[in-house]
Amino acid sequence: MTVLVASDLDRTLIYSTAALALTMPDAAAPRLLCVEVHESRPLSYMTEAAAALLAELTADPGVVFVPTTTRTRKQYQRIRFPGRPARYAICANGGQLLVDGVPDRDWRRQVAARLAEECAPLEEVHGHLLATADPAWLRKARVAEDLFTYLVVERERVPDEWIKSLADWAEDRGWTVSLQGRKVYAVPRPLTKSAAMREVARRTGATTTLAAGDSLLDADLLLAADAAWRPGHGELADCGWTAPTVTALAERGVAAGEEIVRAFTRKAAGAATLAP
Repeated sequence: MTVLVASDLDRTLIYSTAALALTMPDAAAPRLLCVEVHESRPLSYMTEAAAALLAELTADPGVVFVPTTTRTRKQYQRIRFPGRPARYAICANGGQLLVDGVPDRDWRRQVAARLAEECAPLEEVHGHLLATADPAWLRKARVAEDLFTYLVVERERVPDEWIKSLADWAEDRGWTVSLQGRKVYAVPRPLTKSAAMREVARRTGATTTLAAGDSLLDADLLLAADAAWRPGHGELADCGWTAPTVTALAERGVAAGEEIVRAFTRKAAGAATLAP
């Protein structure tokens, strides 16, 4: 019996300093393990307890751990998780399926064909973002993997009306808008983490799928899994989103990441005991 564990990364499994939410007294704060370095500086963390649990989880031959992220391949490959290296990884919100670190060309061709058929061109959407964003709060504009686009902004200065107008405009063109921290993402609607997760499940013969995520771009992934969890922070928590198979955790910040790995470990062990 194979259990597939597909987890979003940023603000779900790993946390930047700004996202740790260490609200307890300093002496009671958990010990942290740095799992990502960028430009010679530590960037992302897990608690040491979460790292130990993840190493235990990935050591189980019946578990397929699949890091699942909106990050590009290059951004993903900065991360060094404890435990057995993941054979499969989902990047670019489902646009890239990595097998032993190498992009799967057949999957990329399938994705490209569907986007060309169902969505407005990337160039049109990226151009609209640049034309309508205010330079007063726009800091960077990026295109990721020639699949989607995003802006880095000063969040507190971005008008809510602009986000809503952008979302309405994008919806008519087959795209989705998501605000995550300082980033405004515009992503083609068919570009989903769930589709890539189903492909990995097909290839591995997984009989049970588990997932976790914190943003609107993770909702399809959570709904596609047999059981899923979301932390007490993020877009999904802010709008009170849940579903019958999704557990809404009370924990926030890096403590939520630890609880998510703990839930994965319990559920995977439970699935194994039910195997014939």
